[in-house]
Amino acid sequence: MELSQLRMVKAVCDTGSIARAAETLHCVPSNITARLKSLERELGTSLFFRDGRGVRVSPAGQIFLEYATRILSLTEEARRAIAPSNAPSGPLRIGAIESSATGRLPQLLAKYHAQYPQVSLELSTGTWAQLLDDIRHHRLDAAIVAVDVERPGLKRAVMYREDLVLIAADSLGPLRSAADLQGKAIFMWPVGCPYRLALEQWLLRHGEVQPIISIASYGAIVGCVSAGAGVSLVPRGIYEQYRQGAGWTGYEFPELAGVDNLFYWHENAGRHPAREAFLMMLEAEFEGGGS
Repeated sequence: MELSQLRMVKAVCDTGSIARAAETLHCVPSNITARLKSLERELGTSLFFRDGRGVRVSPAGQIFLEYATRILSLTEEARRAIAPSNAPSGPLRIGAIESSATGRLPQLLAKYHAQYPQVSLELSTGTWAQLLDDIRHHRLDAAIVAVDVERPGLKRAVMYREDLVLIAADSLGPLRSAADLQGKAIFMWPVGCPYRLALEQWLLRHGEVQPIISIASYGAIVGCVSAGAGVSLVPRGIYEQYRQGAGWTGYEFPELAGVDNLFYWHENAGRHPAREAFLMMLEAEFEGGGS
């Protein structure tokens, strides 16, 4: 068993295709096919199901992929540990919920790239549960999410607090209380979003129970509000990002408290100069946890 074979297994699983994996690894598909068949003979089991449309990972392949990912992560950690300068370099895989990726990170990512050009930075978005699972299985080096939860093997630190702003088109008139949302369409991210939960709890405290339209995109949510179709509760980072020329007004209510955004990483990830530099830059950017 060789590291190159582990990289091939991971690439095929990540891309869903031997041809696309070959492009990623800069080799020919026939080489990957031959090396995977050799590995399967060594293991005595099939890692992939092959059919006319391509390949599908087998149950044994799913189990093997977790170990392969961990081994590859450890080899990268070993390389970083003995690097002559230990200066940030190599891949850094960061995850973030969309509100953070859209409203808070763009300028910081540009600053990080300018300061550490040897780091190959990758940013992916997802739900908070998905991102934490990706860290746990070493698919991400770290992530920013808006929940504070215990997860085995993960460490976390509060980065900043997002104030919450209720936005509504000017045509809907002023919003002074939860009762003013009665009869208005509400657009929010699907169930599980901490900002949606904050709105639901606020409405419930005031005896308001209203249906919420689920949209998994802040761009689409803001578009609906700008068109006068309804209202939404968004973190301040999103409000600031879209407010210019949006045609809507933002409202803040003391009972709609801010939500902490936290930085998570795996406690067994070892020394990772690129991740540590990113965390230091985050802490400097949001010193004091402010929004």
